[in-house]
Amino acid sequence: MTGLQFPSRAGSPSAGFADPIYGALDLGTNNCRLLLARPSRRGFRVVDAFSRIIRLGEGVSQSGRLSDQAMNRTMEALKICAGKLQRHRVARARMVATQACRVAENGHSFVANVRDSFGLDIEVLTPEIEARLAVAGCATLIDPETEFVLVFDIGGGSSEIIWLDMTRLGSRRDVLAGRCDIDDAVVAWESLPVGVVTLAERFDGRAVTLDSFAAMSDAVTQLLVPFEALHRFRERVAGRKVHFLGTSGTVTTIAGVLLDLERYDRKRVDGIWLNTSQIDDVTSRLLGLSYEDRILEPCIGRERADLVLAGCAILDAILKLWPAERLRVADRGLREGILMRLMMEDGVWRTGRRRRGRSRRSGNGRAP
Repeated sequence: MTGLQFPSRAGSPSAGFADPIYGALDLGTNNCRLLLARPSRRGFRVVDAFSRIIRLGEGVSQSGRLSDQAMNRTMEALKICAGKLQRHRVARARMVATQACRVAENGHSFVANVRDSFGLDIEVLTPEIEARLAVAGCATLIDPETEFVLVFDIGGGSSEIIWLDMTRLGSRRDVLAGRCDIDDAVVAWESLPVGVVTLAERFDGRAVTLDSFAAMSDAVTQLLVPFEALHRFRERVAGRKVHFLGTSGTVTTIAGVLLDLERYDRKRVDGIWLNTSQIDDVTSRLLGLSYEDRILEPCIGRERADLVLAGCAILDAILKLWPAERLRVADRGLREGILMRLMMEDGVWRTGRRRRGRSRRSGNGRAP
């Protein structure tokens, strides 16, 4: 396949695209995800999407390299992504890779091979940029009345922890409307070198017992303690309005299991609030199931059956260190953050909010 050609600065007034399509590709340790969208009154409207579990980082924690089998699976998924980008004549796209390509000694050579094969110019993100893009992608789910927010993204090879102090912003509602930058609220972040794939490989994600689950949680706690010792968030948020926001397959899976969905339904999961007692109940339920029984759960299936309890253990460690009454589930994150940034750069980001008193006849649906 020949290299993809994206028009320079498409979406800007001079680019000649009245209604451009933007693309975001997230090549993670466990998943390959593509999202294509057009600007709309509510931010953007999805045109096409693709998601496939490719386990690119399988075995990297032991060998230090991406395996041939994992790279072959990933190339098959990326071929589909390249076809969608071409077919939809995407005006501007950003394609990124995360932990597996960051740490594998052949990660950058794999990215170069992808570029030569499909014309996909994939950028290996730093942990900080990954964390900030994930926050940007789910910022609209932040309660505007809260004072502190913990955003966490439990990935396949790493987990991002980001604390936001919303009192640092002049108007928190402006963030939700895209009128100021959520980055200004970030006061501390950490990228833990552990995710569902690496933890499951270390502790055997298929045969999880109460003892091995506790060991997984303790291992994550050991990684979190230095961060808490440095920033002392337990003290800083005591008595304040706080909520947690989780953007990952772990929290969306927990929500799907809690709702007893016959098949995963993003519309019912994205934005749902979970009490920590509900999370504990689902975790206990999953711990009582065998690997084969977890496969039969509609929102888990064979592809996640050996990973879901590792994710629950990471979440367990987070909630033990920073107790909270509830958290909000985000079925959005890195890709949405990329799209939002691209559209803001091109001046086409819209929120559907109008100035009070503005004439209906003159309203065009753009952010004021």
